[in-house]
Amino acid sequence: MKVFVTGAAGYIGGSVAARLAEAGHAVRGLVRSPEKAEAVRAFGIEPVPGDLDDRDLLAAEARRADGVVNAASSDHRGAVEALVEALAGSGKPLLHTSGSSIVGDDARGEFSDKVFEEDTPVAPTGGRAARVAIDRFVVGAAERGVRSAVLCNTLIYGRGLGPHQDSIQVPALVQQAKKSGVPRHVGRGLNVWSTVHIEDVADLYRLVLENPEARGFMFVENGEASFRDIVAAIGRRLGLGEPQPWPIEDAIREWGPDRATYALGSNSRVRGRRARALGWAPRHSSVLEWIAREMPVG
Repeated sequence: MKVFVTGAAGYIGGSVAARLAEAGHAVRGLVRSPEKAEAVRAFGIEPVPGDLDDRDLLAAEARRADGVVNAASSDHRGAVEALVEALAGSGKPLLHTSGSSIVGDDARGEFSDKVFEEDTPVAPTGGRAARVAIDRFVVGAAERGVRSAVLCNTLIYGRGLGPHQDSIQVPALVQQAKKSGVPRHVGRGLNVWSTVHIEDVADLYRLVLENPEARGFMFVENGEASFRDIVAAIGRRLGLGEPQPWPIEDAIREWGPDRATYALGSNSRVRGRRARALGWAPRHSSVLEWIAREMPVG
């Protein structure tokens, strides 16, 4: 299968593109610089210079491909519209990457027992309304003859399979702990996120791309953990002692308001049943074990 992947030099897109190339697919990947072009070429991916604002390029690559994976941005409406327009009536798959911060709350480190399933109504907080609208637009592309799917990833951990090695949330906590010498979580750290390993993410993208019945919105998760437990595991791994609570104001100064509040201070607990109904069988279930045994410390 000929596959066009946006974000091919990134963490998710690079991992998915590398997995698809490894499986024998002919992968072309959107990149923004000559350095990134060389990086993806090393993983068997043919680089396509450009960016998400080049609608004509996106459309041409989508029409040329047998399937498209959009992993460069969950929030770029223009790119998604260009891809859907190009694929309309073709029956080809379009996989769009979203993130479960769409169900994140403003908990500031406190626990919530709210768990979302794929049919649970979502009332997004903060700036997530536009992202939810894009997700719905992609799912609705099925009515225009596109085999569309939204993969809504949770907290991803593990080393990337492509040129970009690090995810977002765990490395941010590690970097802060190393810099200050004190592992910290937002507030009391009782907030919980669902989690998933990057290898399992890449396997699911491949499964959805190759399965002609796979479509619609699906959460991508396999396990969950509180941030207090995650930060405690980081502290033990780095030899820095017990985790400490951090006022949200200090966290915002370190990470910015969006990351501090919705990526690291919120609850995002989901259950993904549609992926498993397709036969997805994730192999990694514990971010805490990965931190303890495999997370790089250098």
